[in-house]
Amino acid sequence: MKHGKQLERRTFNQDRFEILIKRQKNGTATFNELSELDEIVNRDPDIREIVLEEMQDADNPKPPDDDQIQAIQKSTRKSFIEKIKAFINRLFTTPGTQLNPAIIG
Repeated sequence: MKHGKQLERRTFNQDRFEILIKRQKNGTATFNELSELDEIVNRDPDIREIVLEEMQDADNPKPPDDDQIQAIQKSTRKSFIEKIKAFINRLFTTPGTQLNPAIIG
């Protein structure tokens, strides 16, 4: 007999925690389910540790990469003359086969 997946041993609390977290993220959890989720987190040290690690990761985001920093630095403000040049270029550039009505008139 072939087993495609390794069996995972889980407790009732772990199973219930996953179900309640999914309902919470979907926004369909009731007050009683949220209370039950709170009790599970407070009662089970393994689950509490997982939640605390996730909260710490959310509080300490990774610093931006060099690519992101360069992209931010490249997006500097255009001077007034550059804006006028870009406007004139857009004005006299014909999109596809249509003529710009400002040029015809």
